[in-house]
Amino acid sequence: MLGAIGLDEAQESTYRALVALGAAEVPDLAHRLTLPEADTERALRRLERQGLAAQSSARTGRWVAAPPGVALGALLTQQRHELEQAELTAALLAQEYRAEAAEPAVHDLVEVVTGTSAVAHRFVQLQLGATAEVCALVTGHPTAISGMDDEAQERAAARGVTYRVVLERDVLTLPTGIVELSAALGRDEQVRVVEDVPTKLVIADRTIAMVPLTGRGAEPAALVVHASGLLESLTGLFEAVWREALPLRLGADGTASEDGTPGPDATDLQVLSLLLAGMTDASVAKQLELGLRTVQRRVKGLMELAGVTTRLQLGWHAYERGWVARR
Repeated sequence: MLGAIGLDEAQESTYRALVALGAAEVPDLAHRLTLPEADTERALRRLERQGLAAQSSARTGRWVAAPPGVALGALLTQQRHELEQAELTAALLAQEYRAEAAEPAVHDLVEVVTGTSAVAHRFVQLQLGATAEVCALVTGHPTAISGMDDEAQERAAARGVTYRVVLERDVLTLPTGIVELSAALGRDEQVRVVEDVPTKLVIADRTIAMVPLTGRGAEPAALVVHASGLLESLTGLFEAVWREALPLRLGADGTASEDGTPGPDATDLQVLSLLLAGMTDASVAKQLELGLRTVQRRVKGLMELAGVTTRLQLGWHAYERGWVARR
């Protein structure tokens, strides 16, 4: 738990034991920790340098713990300061990068990543760097990476990143296919299926994409595409496949089924009706006891379902499609 402020496992265990005892000599502390005395003393020396422990002035060889409220508070303050400085540096570097990349050279728009570990690492990095949305096409014959990365998705979803994923039907026949689908739907991801996916593809925030360069049997390699006409084409490819795909749902028996006639559910219709009545997103969330982000995500889903880009268009299409009716 204290690793965030620079303590390793041995140091944390030593400090916790010293706090519990108040003061102790190295042999007693080593016996309590079941560690060699040399390792215990080494941990105490490091704690001393961090201001968490000190040698007793009243008794030679005896160590005392510094008060956690003061000592740990000082380390936390220092850590916050260092993080603030790192954030400032990152912002300045990003600003400098944007200034330099105002008109990037052609060779800066794409990069080639080679090797299984490098491709997998870049794939996870793309997801962890996303701030709004990740779009993906997933084939049934992965190369360097299989499907999507659950841990990366969970961490991204926890930050509010939404996922739209189109699966090739063969993915559902893989040994882990249904398990991964269930996990994805449990994270409120939008998942659809088609017979064939043209290529494996991941797009983060519509600013960077990743596609494979090699087929099965060759050394894995991928092309990372930054903002450019090529990225726009890849985004258009995803949207075209997404429109043709059928939404997936998981039945109570754990089997996946396709919804051939996708439409709004009961909660969607409630959200839509209240919005058409003139209520704000926040008011709708409060009225239906939903999260504000949930309401906004549902509205976005309705817009995608209707194939529109504005809420005004959504209202018109809602009446045209019979989702709501005038009374």
